Amino acid sequence: MRAAATALLAGLDERQRALAAKEFGDEQARRWLEYRPNRRPGACLADFDVASRKAAHRLLATGLSPHAYAQAMTVVALEEVLDRREGWVRGRHSNDYWVAVFGDPEGDGPWGWRFEGHHLSVSMTVHGDDVSPAPVFLGANPARVSYAGRPVVRPLAPEEDLARELLDAAGPAGRGEAIISETAPADIRSSVRPRAQAPIEPLGIAGARLAPAARAMLHQLVALYLSRLPAELAAREADRLDVRELHFAWEGPTRPGQRHYYRVQGPDLLVEYDNTTDDGNHAHTVLRRPLSDFGDDILSRHRAGSPHRAGSPHPAESSR
Repeated sequence: MRAAATALLAGLDERQRALAAKEFGDEQARRWLEYRPNRRPGACLADFDVASRKAAHRLLATGLSPHAYAQAMTVVALEEVLDRREGWVRGRHSNDYWVAVFGDPEGDGPWGWRFEGHHLSVSMTVHGDDVSPAPVFLGANPARVSYAGRPVVRPLAPEEDLARELLDAAGPAGRGEAIISETAPADIRSSVRPRAQAPIEPLGIAGARLAPAARAMLHQLVALYLSRLPAELAAREADRLDVRELHFAWEGPTRPGQRHYYRVQGPDLLVEYDNTTDDGNHAHTVLRRPLSDFGDDILSRHRAGSPHRAGSPHPAESSR
């Protein structure tokens, strides 16, 4: 990350660098999550030359696993698909993504970066060799492109399918406890707030109350979201979770193709998924750490002056 961020800034011209390079202490710009097609802090890839766009993508790739990077690139490409669907009237394009680096990646203090645009927001905070990886948002509109009833593009398929398998494995009693509403909300509950509200009530069913097969599916679902991160970070995050302490909640109908929502919550973990607009063909997903988003965990250790051994576990409006 340090090398990729340094290379990105070094390749920008003076005007672009002034937009991309932010003070780490600029809390309003740094604690930012915006998955709607709005203007945002940073420099836009549309203004970059090819080399700088590649440098921005290389930085993004340092924060995502190979399959999550493929999902992210599909999300980016869907901007062109959506623009065609809308009759080309809004001028959406696949370079309308923005990058910002907060602080000095070559210095000794904390620093961070964000890659963001419509339906994609990845924020990482770094201090020394310690990385705090959240929020990570991936959305898709359309969530599914089909031909003759067969999917052609469905970038967030595992996120939907695993949750449905979990509901099936829970059995009638478990589903009754997990399904907390017959109507799905309009969007993810945490929205674009710089701090996620936790816990979100009602909690749904606890992992400890699930039968072994369903508990294993809950573990797989959480592992799927954590596996958006590079393997070392994902393993560290997984080590600190106890699936019995997690809660799973579903809102809305359970039949595929209908508007639905689910969430998983635990100590310093919030996973949300919704597919609640455009007749259930417009999905949002987010991995957040309510106590640690935007580096709150490593910053609190930094302020306290407590040593931290690299690799040790951490305590984790509708889009148009």
